[in-house]
Formats: sequence, structure tokens, C-alpha cells
Amino acid sequence: MIGKKKKKKGQLIVLSGPSGVGKSTVIAELMGERRGDIYFSVSFTTRAPRVGEADGVNYNFVTREEFEEMIVRDELLEHAEYVGNYYGTSLKVIQDKLNAGIDVLLDIEVQGAAKVRAKCPEAVLIFIIPPSFEELSRRLHGRATDQEDVIAGRLEKAREEYQHIPSYDYLVVNDKVSEAAAEILSILKAEDCRTRNRLHLIDDI
Repeated sequence: MIGKKKKKKGQLIVLSGPSGVGKSTVIAELMGERRGDIYFSVSFTTRAPRVGEADGVNYNFVTREEFEEMIVRDELLEHAEYVGNYYGTSLKVIQDKLNAGIDVLLDIEVQGAAKVRAKCPEAVLIFIIPPSFEELSRRLHGRATDQEDVIAGRLEKAREEYQHIPSYDYLVVNDKVSEAAAEILSILKAEDCRTRNRLHLIDDI
């Protein structure tokens, strides 16, 4: 069947959003729906693991020195410093997956997303927001993982991040996780139907 032919190049998808918006929960729902045909890139970071986070699952946790060595060796697709910690994405892993026709999902902040867009113009950038700023504050307080001054810093950072929303292709509101994930799945389906992503279907005509 012609529609079942494997695509030659995977789609690079970038998800961004303020701390506390629920990106991890939405991504988990998304990965459950797209089981097996999408790869979630685990970022490298110098921040300490939160309660319940596992190395190699939520993030690859490294020291600041190790991260800076990766920068020097040019091993990162993008990297940025966010609230005093480094975050970055392995270039080789991403390239290998995309070249194998596998979609790759990145969870990165706005600085990193801008760098990805510069290097990969065809990447799909999606920004996730909460229903309101008050709700974002409530979620951050509800996590009970940060001190009040840290939460204040995250909210101020969120205000700055909102200024970059016009640079994104899509805006998704995470009111209900299932609905946010469904919207993103619809976006990915539409992107997959773009002519440039389906030319492989007519190679033999």
C-alpha cells in the first residue's frame, strides 16, 4: 500500500513552555499515543535531579565541567543556560534518528528553540501555555519543590518567554492534558501531510 512506505526523513518537533506548564505530562501522553514511531530526545543538563527523576529518562544529568567539554567538542545541536543551569541536545543522536525516518521530539526552552530553528528551518515549533498566568503560579506552588524566591524567578522567566511566542508555529493551551496532547497529535499529522514530507510516496510513479 503506497501510504505505508517509510518516510526518508523524520520530522523534528520542538516543544517549549514555561516551567510548571505541564510539558512532561503532555509529552508522556503524546508518547503513549505515538508509541514506537517517535523518539523523545533526552536533554543533557547540569541541574540536580528533582524527586522522582531518573538519569537517562528525564534528563542526562552531568556536571558543569562535562557539559562545557561537550560544547567545546561541538557535540550539541543546541544548548542554553536557564536559571543558572545548562541544558543541551545531542547532535549525533538527533541526526541518526531523523535520517532513519523517525520523528524526534525535543523539550527545550526558547533560547534553544531559536538555535534549532536557525540550524533546522523545517523544524516544527510548538509553544505550550497554561489557561492563565494565575494557573501557572498555582501549579508551580502545587509542585512543592521550590522555595518562594525560585518560584518568583520562574514566573518572571515565563513572562520573558511569552515574548517569544510569535516565533513559534503553533500555540497549545494545556488546560486538560488529553486535549493538549490531542492538539499536538493533530499538528504532527498535518505536518506529516505536507507535500515535502510525502514526496517519497510518488517516487515510483
